[in-house]
This record gives sequence, structure tokens and C-alpha cells, in this order.
Amino acid sequence: MSTAFYQCCNDMICKWESLVSKEGSIELDIWPYLQTLTSDVISRTAFGSSYEEGRSIFELQKEQAEIAMITVQSIYIPGWRFLPTKINNRMKKIDKEIQASLKGIINKREKAIKASEARADDLLGILLESNLKEIQEHGNNKNVGMNLQDVIEECKTFYFAGQETIAALLVWTMIILGRYPSWQARAREEVLQVFGKNKPEFDGLNHLKVVPTSFLSYRNIS
Repeated sequence: MSTAFYQCCNDMICKWESLVSKEGSIELDIWPYLQTLTSDVISRTAFGSSYEEGRSIFELQKEQAEIAMITVQSIYIPGWRFLPTKINNRMKKIDKEIQASLKGIINKREKAIKASEARADDLLGILLESNLKEIQEHGNNKNVGMNLQDVIEECKTFYFAGQETIAALLVWTMIILGRYPSWQARAREEVLQVFGKNKPEFDGLNHLKVVPTSFLSYRNIS
């Protein structure tokens, strides 16, 4: 999946380079860009060719989480969540849209896997193929493995388990790199020595020594 990671990072860097080329020198708030980066990475690695649909689902989940935070911070009134308020209606609508979109993606992928027309090269494909094998090993017993709702919940977890935490870790790493320019220079030099102007690939990443060492040092500092 390193190709998907590279594509998402490259898209973000190209946007930054375009901004710098226009202004010459700018002060850039990287937090929203890193949030988009991690969303795109999870969308591509979780849903593969359906990543655009996956990204729209994640955007709905993000809105759902923001509404939930507003609700939590409000004064609690018993039974309020059952009333047809604007917020409650929006929450229900979002949930229906997420469920419908995920069902569509999952059903199409299951049909493709059963017809041997799809490769398990993303998280959803791996999950569905593994689940299908488990069901078949038990004589197509539908009580074994995950049902459709279980798979939907797993897909939703792909996003919530990784998006915000990884974005926060990346922005913290960049803050620490800014505080310790000597490590920043060493890390940059190593990357250029290993890859030069070539696209980063998995085997080359395994040859990096300074980058993972400095990363672990930053975690200890935090």
C-alpha cells in the first residue's frame, strides 16, 4: 500500500509547492492539510478503487462526530434525543446515508470477490475475503463470521481509529523537527541519500536509520 501513501503525500506537497511558488514565502497552517492527508490515506487503503466513495463517508462521519460533541456539551434533557429537532434529524439522515453508502460498496465488492473479479489489495477486500473463507470453511453457515452490519461497523472504525490520532502525531513530529533543526537536517540528508529524486518505495524505507530513530526520540520527549 506504499503507492497509495506516496500518492496522498505527493498531492499534499504539490499543493504546498504551488502556494509557495505564488507567494515566495508563506506561513502555512498544516493541521487541516494533515487531516485531509490521513483521511485520503485511509480512504485509499481501506476502499481501494472506491476511495472517493469512502472519502465521502468519512466526511459524513466527521460531521456526525462534530454534532455529537455539540450535543455532549449541551445541557442534558431526558428524552431530548428522540424529539424531531434539527440536530436530531440531521444525525439520523447522516447515519442513513453512511449505512446506505457502505452497504452499496460492500455488496458490490462481495459480488466481485465471489465472481473472482476483485483482488484483496485493500483493507475492505482483505476483510471480506477472510470473512467469506471463514463462512465457507463452516459449510456456508451464516452464523459464523461477520454479518453485513459487523462489516459496516469495521469500515467506520477504519476512520475513527486512525485519522485524528495519526494527524496529531504528524503535526507534533513537525513541531519537534522545527525545534531541533540538526535532526531535521540529518533526516533530510538521509532521505536524499537513500531515494535521491526517486519515488519512495517500501524496500528503501527499510534502509532509513536516522528517521525512525529521531521519531522515537520525539516520542520520548513528548
